[in-house]
Amino acid sequence: MASIIIAMTLPSTYVSQMRLIVESPQIPGNLAASTVNTTAGEQLQIVEQRLLTRPVLLDIARKQLVLDNLDDASPDQIVDAMRANTNIRINSGLNQASLMSISFEARTGQVAAGVLNEYLTEIQKLDVSYRKGRAADTLSFFQQEVDRLGKELDKRSARILEFERENSDALPSNLQFRTAQQAALQTNLEQTDQQIFSLKSQREKLLEIYGSTGQIVGVTPQNKTTAQLQLDQLRNELDSKLAVYSEANPQIRLLRARIAKLEETVAVEQAANAAATNPQTGNSTLDLQLAQIDSQISALEDQRVSIVDRLAKLTLTIDQTPANAIALAELQRDHDNIQAQYNSVVGRLAAASTGERIEVTSQGQRISVIEYPVAPSSPTKPNRMMIAGGGVTFGILLGAALVFLLEVLNRSIRRPEDLINKLDVWPIATIPYAPSRGEMIRRRVAWVVVVLAILIGVPAAVWAVHTYYLPLDLIAEKVIDKLEVYW
Repeated sequence: MASIIIAMTLPSTYVSQMRLIVESPQIPGNLAASTVNTTAGEQLQIVEQRLLTRPVLLDIARKQLVLDNLDDASPDQIVDAMRANTNIRINSGLNQASLMSISFEARTGQVAAGVLNEYLTEIQKLDVSYRKGRAADTLSFFQQEVDRLGKELDKRSARILEFERENSDALPSNLQFRTAQQAALQTNLEQTDQQIFSLKSQREKLLEIYGSTGQIVGVTPQNKTTAQLQLDQLRNELDSKLAVYSEANPQIRLLRARIAKLEETVAVEQAANAAATNPQTGNSTLDLQLAQIDSQISALEDQRVSIVDRLAKLTLTIDQTPANAIALAELQRDHDNIQAQYNSVVGRLAAASTGERIEVTSQGQRISVIEYPVAPSSPTKPNRMMIAGGGVTFGILLGAALVFLLEVLNRSIRRPEDLINKLDVWPIATIPYAPSRGEMIRRRVAWVVVVLAILIGVPAAVWAVHTYYLPLDLIAEKVIDKLEVYW
């Protein structure tokens, strides 16, 4: 009776189902790869966990009116009911397609299908937002890295430029030119010393001749000025260097520039001497020659001081070049390291941009629907015939077991064999008990009371439990849940 009542009172439930699959990227990875490297199984698990979150379930339950007493139910009860009625299965493996089956149990087929449609919308939204968010985060990270390394590269370049500007006279790039300049200055210094020595010797010789003869006959007057002597010297040096270097060589260009400048100076001096030339004899001629020699010696000594100063500065810069080369190499090495990092990050930024574009256009790995949810036309549960038939069968078996137990436990004497076994008395004959009319009436009344108690009391007890304690469908669900846990 209880099983029949439960089978008749349990509410009908409808189950709707949908199936999803994770599709591979539409663009081959060897051509353009996505930056979201999530396996299919992991992607389905992420979707499952985000789908069953509290805000999502509450929102769907309120939209679809999943529970009859939705306004009276607490948020915890709603979430528990949604999770209990949702069944998610994930099938994935090596060299197998990753599938997800989602079913929902509700009081009507429209509600079950509506909840699954909401689930489907939420799954697609979660999948797209998750993959786009991951791709956008990757792109943003590499964009920040490109900006950071670009600024660092600019700092390194500015530091190298500043160092080269501060040490422009002692850089290793122009060491060969400065070494050639040093050699040329040393040659000029030696030639200047020789000219000074020659002029001093000539002056002493003039004084010696004049002191012994009183005349300056026999000595060739020194008619060339310092500029003329330097011009002859530079021309000779140019002729000697043209045999070794070409016209494009920096030393040849420098010598030609100095020769052109001295030619202008000589032309001016010759014009001035031509205007002031007067015939002189005697001591005036000697004084003029001595003054001219002294002027040449003074000019050469000034030139020597300038050459020595330039040579000292040039030598100092040459001595500083190795240290500057080491410092510049260190700066350049840091610059090259940052440049290599920058080039690598730029390449990764391009790949991240391509991957982000793949996700934006939905060309990457995605979740597709194999079977859309539909509203079932007939209830899926409960199986009323199975519940009623199983309960009746169990009740009959329970009654038979009770009868057998009472029969086994009954030790009273009911047959002649019992007298023989227990009292060792052999009866002559057996006379059946003949109840009186009153006993028969009382016995029949007792059976009627028992039958009425079964027919009325059991349904009344079931109704009282269903009404005042807990609905039978909830009790059945709890029993089924307990059985599933034990099994």
